[in-house]
Amino acid sequence: MNTAWRGGIAAACLMFGVAFAANAQSQTMPKPTDLATQNAVADYNAGNLVSARSQFRRAAQKGSRLAEFNYAMMLLNGEGGPANVPEGKKWLRSAADANMSHAQFVYGKMYDDGQFVDKDPAEAHRWFLRAASQGHVQAELALANQFLDGRGTTRDNEQAFNWYKKAAEGGDMTAQYVAGSFYERGGDGVERNLNVARAYYAAAAAQGDPAAKLKYLQLSAELEKQKPQ
Repeated sequence: MNTAWRGGIAAACLMFGVAFAANAQSQTMPKPTDLATQNAVADYNAGNLVSARSQFRRAAQKGSRLAEFNYAMMLLNGEGGPANVPEGKKWLRSAADANMSHAQFVYGKMYDDGQFVDKDPAEAHRWFLRAASQGHVQAELALANQFLDGRGTTRDNEQAFNWYKKAAEGGDMTAQYVAGSFYERGGDGVERNLNVARAYYAAAAAQGDPAAKLKYLQLSAELEKQKPQ
Protein backbone atom coordinates (compact mmCIF):
# COMPACT_ATOMS: atom_id res chain seq x y z
CA MET A 1 0.00 0.00 0.00
CA ASN A 2 1.36 3.38 -0.99
CA THR A 3 1.28 5.65 2.03
CA ALA A 4 2.21 8.68 -0.08
CA TRP A 5 -1.23 8.81 -1.71
CA ARG A 6 -2.13 12.39 -2.45
CA GLY A 7 -5.63 13.79 -2.33
CA GLY A 8 -4.34 17.33 -1.84
CA ILE A 9 -4.87 19.88 0.90
CA ALA A 10 -7.73 22.08 -0.23
CA ALA A 11 -6.06 25.37 0.64
CA ALA A 12 -7.15 26.94 -2.64
CA CYS A 13 -10.81 26.44 -1.77
CA LEU A 14 -10.41 28.35 1.47
CA MET A 15 -8.33 31.14 -0.04
CA PHE A 16 -10.86 31.67 -2.82
CA GLY A 17 -13.66 31.90 -0.27
CA VAL A 18 -11.80 34.51 1.82
CA ALA A 19 -10.96 36.59 -1.27
CA PHE A 20 -14.56 36.48 -2.45
CA ALA A 21 -15.87 37.69 0.89
CA ALA A 22 -13.41 40.58 0.87
CA ASN A 23 -14.31 41.61 -2.67
CA ALA A 24 -18.00 41.51 -1.79
CA GLN A 25 -17.29 43.66 1.28
CA SER A 26 -19.29 41.21 3.37
CA GLN A 27 -20.31 42.47 6.79
CA THR A 28 -20.59 38.91 8.12
CA MET A 29 -17.78 37.97 10.45
CA PRO A 30 -16.11 34.62 9.70
CA LYS A 31 -17.16 31.78 11.96
CA PRO A 32 -14.61 30.59 14.55
CA THR A 33 -14.26 27.32 12.65
CA ASP A 34 -13.50 29.25 9.44
CA LEU A 35 -10.80 31.26 11.22
CA ALA A 36 -9.34 28.10 12.74
CA THR A 37 -9.25 26.42 9.33
CA GLN A 38 -7.67 29.51 7.78
CA ASN A 39 -4.96 29.50 10.45
CA ALA A 40 -4.40 25.79 9.88
CA VAL A 41 -3.98 26.35 6.13
CA ALA A 42 -1.46 29.14 6.83
CA ASP A 43 0.52 26.81 9.10
CA TYR A 44 0.35 24.02 6.51
CA ASN A 45 1.64 26.30 3.76
CA ALA A 46 4.43 27.50 6.07
CA GLY A 47 5.48 23.91 6.73
CA ASN A 48 4.30 23.85 10.35
CA LEU A 49 2.53 20.54 9.83
CA VAL A 50 2.14 19.48 13.47
CA SER A 51 0.26 22.67 14.29
CA ALA A 52 -1.77 22.50 11.07
CA ARG A 53 -2.87 18.95 11.78
CA SER A 54 -3.90 19.82 15.32
CA GLN A 55 -5.90 22.84 14.19
CA PHE A 56 -7.56 20.96 11.35
CA ARG A 57 -8.59 18.29 13.85
CA ARG A 58 -10.19 20.79 16.19
CA ALA A 59 -12.03 22.59 13.38
CA ALA A 60 -13.15 19.27 11.90
CA GLN A 61 -14.60 18.23 15.25
CA LYS A 62 -16.64 21.46 15.20
CA GLY A 63 -18.10 20.69 11.78
CA SER A 64 -15.90 22.48 9.21
CA ARG A 65 -16.07 20.24 6.15
CA LEU A 66 -12.94 21.85 4.66
CA ALA A 67 -11.08 21.04 7.86
CA GLU A 68 -12.50 17.51 7.76
CA PHE A 69 -11.09 17.03 4.28
CA ASN A 70 -7.69 18.54 5.04
CA TYR A 71 -7.37 16.63 8.31
CA ALA A 72 -8.25 13.44 6.43
CA MET A 73 -5.50 14.07 3.87
CA MET A 74 -2.92 14.66 6.58
CA LEU A 75 -3.96 11.47 8.36
CA LEU A 76 -3.85 9.41 5.17
CA ASN A 77 -0.48 10.83 4.10
CA GLY A 78 1.10 10.77 7.58
CA GLU A 79 1.76 14.51 7.58
CA GLY A 80 2.31 16.26 10.92
CA GLY A 81 2.20 12.92 12.71
CA PRO A 82 1.83 9.19 12.05
CA ALA A 83 -0.52 8.00 9.34
CA ASN A 84 -3.92 6.80 10.52
CA VAL A 85 -5.80 5.33 7.56
CA PRO A 86 -9.04 4.30 9.35
CA GLU A 87 -9.38 7.75 10.93
CA GLY A 88 -8.46 9.43 7.65
CA LYS A 89 -11.12 7.51 5.76
CA LYS A 90 -13.68 8.41 8.42
CA TRP A 91 -13.05 12.15 8.09
CA LEU A 92 -12.90 12.00 4.30
CA ARG A 93 -16.27 10.27 4.25
CA SER A 94 -17.63 12.88 6.64
CA ALA A 95 -16.60 15.71 4.29
CA ALA A 96 -18.06 13.83 1.33
CA ASP A 97 -21.34 13.24 3.18
CA ALA A 98 -21.38 16.97 3.94
CA ASN A 99 -21.57 17.48 0.16
CA MET A 100 -18.06 18.80 -0.40
CA SER A 101 -17.57 18.00 -4.08
CA HIS A 102 -13.79 17.62 -3.92
CA ALA A 103 -14.08 15.21 -1.00
CA GLN A 104 -16.64 13.24 -2.99
CA PHE A 105 -14.26 13.08 -5.95
CA VAL A 106 -11.29 12.00 -3.81
CA TYR A 107 -13.41 9.43 -2.00
CA GLY A 108 -14.57 8.04 -5.34
CA LYS A 109 -11.01 7.96 -6.68
CA MET A 110 -9.97 5.97 -3.64
CA TYR A 111 -12.41 3.24 -4.69
CA ASP A 112 -11.57 3.58 -8.39
CA ASP A 113 -7.85 3.08 -7.67
CA GLY A 114 -8.29 0.54 -4.87
CA GLN A 115 -6.19 2.71 -2.54
CA PHE A 116 -6.78 2.11 1.19
CA VAL A 117 -9.96 0.19 0.26
CA ASP A 118 -10.92 -2.75 -1.93
CA LYS A 119 -11.30 -1.64 -5.53
CA ASP A 120 -14.97 -0.97 -6.26
CA PRO A 121 -15.68 0.86 -9.56
CA ALA A 122 -19.43 0.93 -8.86
CA GLU A 123 -18.89 2.70 -5.53
CA ALA A 124 -16.44 5.05 -7.26
CA HIS A 125 -19.10 5.79 -9.89
CA ARG A 126 -21.62 6.73 -7.22
CA TRP A 127 -19.28 9.31 -5.68
CA PHE A 128 -18.03 10.63 -9.00
CA LEU A 129 -21.64 11.22 -10.01
CA ARG A 130 -22.36 13.17 -6.83
CA ALA A 131 -19.31 15.37 -7.32
CA ALA A 132 -19.84 15.80 -11.07
CA SER A 133 -23.44 16.81 -10.48
CA GLN A 134 -22.02 19.78 -8.56
CA GLY A 135 -19.76 20.75 -11.47
CA HIS A 136 -16.52 19.20 -10.21
CA VAL A 137 -14.45 19.02 -13.41
CA GLN A 138 -12.15 16.15 -12.39
CA ALA A 139 -15.19 14.11 -11.38
CA GLU A 140 -16.86 14.88 -14.71
CA LEU A 141 -13.80 13.54 -16.53
CA ALA A 142 -13.62 10.45 -14.28
CA LEU A 143 -17.31 9.78 -14.87
CA ALA A 144 -16.88 10.17 -18.64
CA ASN A 145 -14.02 7.65 -18.60
CA GLN A 146 -16.17 5.17 -16.67
CA PHE A 147 -19.04 5.46 -19.15
CA LEU A 148 -16.63 5.08 -22.08
CA ASP A 149 -15.00 1.98 -20.58
CA GLY A 150 -18.10 0.47 -18.99
CA ARG A 151 -16.27 0.48 -15.65
CA GLY A 152 -18.53 0.64 -12.62
CA THR A 153 -21.52 1.30 -14.86
CA THR A 154 -23.04 0.26 -18.18
CA ARG A 155 -20.99 1.33 -21.17
CA ASP A 156 -22.70 4.35 -22.71
CA ASN A 157 -20.85 6.46 -25.27
CA GLU A 158 -23.54 9.13 -25.35
CA GLN A 159 -23.29 9.62 -21.59
CA ALA A 160 -19.51 9.58 -21.89
CA PHE A 161 -19.65 12.37 -24.48
CA ASN A 162 -22.01 14.45 -22.33
CA TRP A 163 -19.61 14.33 -19.38
CA TYR A 164 -16.52 14.87 -21.55
CA LYS A 165 -18.20 17.96 -22.96
CA LYS A 166 -19.00 19.29 -19.49
CA ALA A 167 -15.41 18.72 -18.36
CA ALA A 168 -14.13 20.32 -21.58
CA GLU A 169 -16.26 23.38 -20.95
CA GLY A 170 -14.77 23.44 -17.45
CA GLY A 171 -11.31 23.73 -19.01
CA ASP A 172 -9.98 20.18 -18.75
CA MET A 173 -7.40 19.62 -21.51
CA THR A 174 -7.95 15.87 -21.87
CA ALA A 175 -11.72 16.31 -22.09
CA GLN A 176 -11.27 19.02 -24.72
CA TYR A 177 -9.27 16.64 -26.88
CA VAL A 178 -11.76 13.80 -26.47
CA ALA A 179 -14.75 16.08 -27.14
CA GLY A 180 -12.98 17.18 -30.31
CA SER A 181 -12.55 13.56 -31.38
CA PHE A 182 -16.27 12.90 -30.86
CA TYR A 183 -17.18 15.83 -33.10
CA GLU A 184 -14.54 14.86 -35.66
CA ARG A 185 -15.90 11.37 -36.20
CA GLY A 186 -19.59 11.87 -35.31
CA GLY A 187 -21.93 9.15 -34.06
CA ASP A 188 -23.07 8.17 -30.57
CA GLY A 189 -25.65 10.93 -30.69
CA VAL A 190 -23.09 13.52 -31.83
CA GLU A 191 -23.47 15.20 -35.20
CA ARG A 192 -20.16 15.38 -37.05
CA ASN A 193 -18.88 18.94 -37.08
CA LEU A 194 -15.27 19.61 -38.05
CA ASN A 195 -15.45 23.28 -37.09
CA VAL A 196 -16.51 22.44 -33.55
CA ALA A 197 -13.92 19.64 -33.38
CA ARG A 198 -11.24 22.11 -34.51
CA ALA A 199 -12.28 24.55 -31.77
CA TYR A 200 -11.97 21.88 -29.06
CA TYR A 201 -8.59 20.78 -30.40
CA ALA A 202 -7.47 24.42 -30.41
CA ALA A 203 -8.50 24.79 -26.75
CA ALA A 204 -6.51 21.69 -25.77
CA ALA A 205 -3.55 22.78 -27.90
CA ALA A 206 -3.52 26.16 -26.14
CA GLN A 207 -2.96 24.26 -22.88
CA GLY A 208 0.05 22.46 -24.33
CA ASP A 209 -1.38 19.22 -25.78
CA PRO A 210 0.87 18.41 -28.79
CA ALA A 211 -1.54 15.80 -30.22
CA ALA A 212 -4.35 18.36 -30.09
CA LYS A 213 -2.16 20.88 -31.94
CA LEU A 214 -1.52 18.35 -34.69
CA LYS A 215 -5.26 17.61 -34.96
CA TYR A 216 -6.00 21.34 -35.08
CA LEU A 217 -3.57 21.80 -37.98
CA GLN A 218 -4.96 18.77 -39.84
CA LEU A 219 -8.55 19.93 -39.54
CA SER A 220 -7.60 23.49 -40.44
CA ALA A 221 -6.06 22.22 -43.67
CA GLU A 222 -9.07 19.96 -44.39
CA LEU A 223 -11.55 22.78 -43.82
CA GLU A 224 -9.51 25.10 -46.02
CA LYS A 225 -9.77 22.59 -48.87
CA GLN A 226 -13.55 22.48 -48.44
CA LYS A 227 -13.94 26.22 -49.02
CA PRO A 228 -15.46 27.17 -52.38
CA GLN A 229 -12.85 28.27 -54.86
